[in-house]
Amino acid sequence: MKVMVVYCHPSHNSFTYQVKEHFVKGLKDAGHQVEVADLYRDEFQSDITENEYLREAFYDESKDIPEDVVKYQKMIERNDAIVFIYPVFWSEAPAKLVGWFQRVWTYGFAYGQKTMKTLTKSLFLVTMGGDAKEPLRQRQIAAMKEVMTGDRMAARSQEHEFIVYDRMSRDYPEREEKLALFLEDAYLRGKEFEMKKRG
Repeated sequence: MKVMVVYCHPSHNSFTYQVKEHFVKGLKDAGHQVEVADLYRDEFQSDITENEYLREAFYDESKDIPEDVVKYQKMIERNDAIVFIYPVFWSEAPAKLVGWFQRVWTYGFAYGQKTMKTLTKSLFLVTMGGDAKEPLRQRQIAAMKEVMTGDRMAARSQEHEFIVYDRMSRDYPEREEKLALFLEDAYLRGKEFEMKKRG
């Protein structure tokens, strides 16, 4: 399978980066082809321009789509599945990833007279500092999952999976133990990517 990984984190010195590395290794060990879009390394411009706004607001396909956006759209079309790996910043994905959806999901590609292929699977591997067992975090996760799988992906992929690796703040004493378990999980999710959802 050909898999596009959209990675969004500003630092390689992070748990999120390790998740990406382990997941990609799992994919490659299973024989999948992998294409990584590193939004920070790419210096992706998250802000939509006026011209882009006018194209979307008026459904005006005569206006050009910026080259950086076309690059990601072509990547999507080359792959069978898409994976997003990112941290939670104040109950949301990083601004670059939010802007990626706002800019790459253009009229005529992701909606309207849609030409975007329907992907077989979308997977979200999300890192979180807080405790997913807390009622507030549970509500936040449910909201984030609905936005990502129910709106941004929706029918654009046949299957969705949203995984949260929690309690990664450095003040949790069990962080290192959980980190090792999560990285093993990320590796196995890559290695078993085509299989049905893991528990």
